Amino acid sequence: MSSKSTIHELLQVGDDDAIAISGLESSALTYGGLRKHVSETVAALNDLGIGRNDRVAIVLNNGPEMATAFVSIACCATTAPLNPAYTQDEFDFYLADLGAKALVVEYGSDSPAVEAARAAKIRILDLRIDAAGPVGTFSLKSRDAGAECQSVNGGLAGPDDVALVLYTSGTTSRPKIVPLSHSNVCASAENIQATLRLESGDVCLNVMPLFHIHGLMAAVLATLVKGASVFAAPGFDALQFFSLLDQAKPTWYSAVPTMHQALLTRAKRNQEVIDRARLRFIRSSSSSLPPQVLAELEKTFGVPVVEAYAMTEASHQMTCNQLPPGLRKPGTVGCAAGPEVAIMDETEAELLETGETGEVVIRGDNVTTGYENNPAANAECFVNGWFRTGDQGVMDEDGYLTITGRLKEIINRGGEKISPREVDEVLMDHAAVQQCVTFAMPHKSLGEEVAAAIVLREGEHADEKEIRTFAGERLATFKVPRKIIFLDEIPKGATGKLQRIGLAEKLGVA
Repeated sequence: MSSKSTIHELLQVGDDDAIAISGLESSALTYGGLRKHVSETVAALNDLGIGRNDRVAIVLNNGPEMATAFVSIACCATTAPLNPAYTQDEFDFYLADLGAKALVVEYGSDSPAVEAARAAKIRILDLRIDAAGPVGTFSLKSRDAGAECQSVNGGLAGPDDVALVLYTSGTTSRPKIVPLSHSNVCASAENIQATLRLESGDVCLNVMPLFHIHGLMAAVLATLVKGASVFAAPGFDALQFFSLLDQAKPTWYSAVPTMHQALLTRAKRNQEVIDRARLRFIRSSSSSLPPQVLAELEKTFGVPVVEAYAMTEASHQMTCNQLPPGLRKPGTVGCAAGPEVAIMDETEAELLETGETGEVVIRGDNVTTGYENNPAANAECFVNGWFRTGDQGVMDEDGYLTITGRLKEIINRGGEKISPREVDEVLMDHAAVQQCVTFAMPHKSLGEEVAAAIVLREGEHADEKEIRTFAGERLATFKVPRKIIFLDEIPKGATGKLQRIGLAEKLGVA
């Protein structure tokens, strides 16, 4: 059970004069300043008729204001961060589906979210940055000056109130709403902090988007729960990263594998910056980190790399490899790091023994109690008190989990089940391969066939025959990709994750 039950309680830890949030511009925001800002924001929202469990959509670019908007609004209402890159049609859907009571945008914003909110008669709140104050401070003003304030369930949110709502990716179905309570997110923040052994002197460089669970939990809340500091970057830019490494002097950062790979391609020309960096470790999450990339990261930066396994429904972290002197097993996603983790038979819903492959299931204080307004999904995903992750995996004798694939991504080639991740790891051993993703493409008689998209290292060359021969020496014949597509860049989702499902259609091999 978490020792903190609300985000407001979580924010009481840091010393008044300790830095909580910093950024590219203005003076840093201390914990004392952050607590004052939270109090003012809660009062302002209550005055505007917004209170506990009212949905407030937030459409802001990455940076200190997005970080402080999330934590301060969540202290009295329910935050719903949305990707600023959405189209108006997408905003029309999400704002209506959420039942948003208000939309927060930066003052003067012409985001399509504004027009979507107007059409839905949702109150628009302008976030006006306090140019004279510390970074991350702002005021909220309604664009509808004459709008009446309805009665409000004011004051601070409680442990069972919903702090955050996010959507599942919706790759294969209609996106589902995941409500996360204050007790859920506080449990997750403490789990991550304990796993990473964060202390008040740590500084996290956040490059993850703050409309996604990874950045919100791992970078922001896990840092604040220990009174440490977050440098809120304006997003991920491989060209700017090394100057931020110099400016922010972080002790750690967390990112998705594609971001790590982008940094590795630029690392040699930034060796002096790396040599004077004060990193303690690097974290990777949100998708599978190839062992080859982990090894190259450790060699390049000279610090341990830990891979975590996470998902929105678990308020982020479920398992993680341990920092030294703890045990790390590259290729695994570590051991349970907060919730209970087990392997379940996919048909009988019975827990399996060590070494048996099945569906990964979890339960714990950080896990959502269920999808919103979706009884069918809840009946399918919650079994005997366990949440079914949809991932296939196997646990070893030390309790370390290896993810063998996303159940919906497993390739069924004429009845032969193939894990695309297994093929990925073999292809990544080829000296010319920088990045790859294995996926299913349609086949008339077999149903599905194995294909792979590959990005070659700069200055390297390989053709389809060479790659297939290389794979054939290391994989069973039926696992060898029958189609190799060479790309300059593999399509990614909004958070930088490689997109496996639907890739055949996107690349025109469907």
